[in-house]
Amino acid sequence: MVSESSVVLTDQVALVTGGTRGVGRGITSALLAAGANVVICGRNEPDHEIAEVGPDGISRTALFVAGDVRNADDVAAIVATTTDTFGRLDLLVNNAGGAPPSSAADASPRFIERVIALNLLAPFYCAQAANAVMQGQETGGQIINIGSVAALRPSPGTAPYAAAKAGLINLTETLAVEWAPKVRVNCISAGLLDSGAGPEHYGGPEGMAAVAATVPMGRMGTPNDVAGLVLALAGSFTGYLSGANIVLHGGGEWPAFLRAQG
Repeated sequence: MVSESSVVLTDQVALVTGGTRGVGRGITSALLAAGANVVICGRNEPDHEIAEVGPDGISRTALFVAGDVRNADDVAAIVATTTDTFGRLDLLVNNAGGAPPSSAADASPRFIERVIALNLLAPFYCAQAANAVMQGQETGGQIINIGSVAALRPSPGTAPYAAAKAGLINLTETLAVEWAPKVRVNCISAGLLDSGAGPEHYGGPEGMAAVAATVPMGRMGTPNDVAGLVLALAGSFTGYLSGANIVLHGGGEWPAFLRAQG
């Protein structure tokens, strides 16, 4: 079994989009604790520095670079800053994403375009820029896309988001073929997560408990759950894994027909 403490990424260089909060912040902390040098990007600077002590006893602080990953020029600048600072790029985690709820009938063209840009176009732009660096490195690199189970089932209220995440799975599989063998590309389709905004989104503590009860594991996922899988993929144990969509959802959801039976 692979444990977080067994993954050592000393002085490897990672870029985590949306790494300032929520799931991205958890991924950032885990990579730093594994010894990686981490660059995080977003439109807003984190409220405080993200730092961890690695297995070599050295404390590393995530480097923040401002930018909008929906803009290809910003992405190019972010990747350039990463390589100018650390000399290489070993891992890209396409984590930035999300969308507020909206009915498909009422979603405006601008809303749809912005949601798809953040959840599909931005990962594509970031992957292109990272691949250009990784193909020139002897050891290549890896790209991990953070998706959602919304891509795998009907997702009323989040149609643009779900459609974009479905596209991200295909993008993962396609890039894994085009960019092999130097660059591995995988996707983590996360299930229901408690990333800090849960109580407000799900209707308070009672709503959170009701939603958690639908998960076979009896709880919602956490940023640490996602971060642990990112570490496993980033380590040396999974060197043959590419083009995979790994579903991280605590067993899924209880089938509705079973509940209907009483």
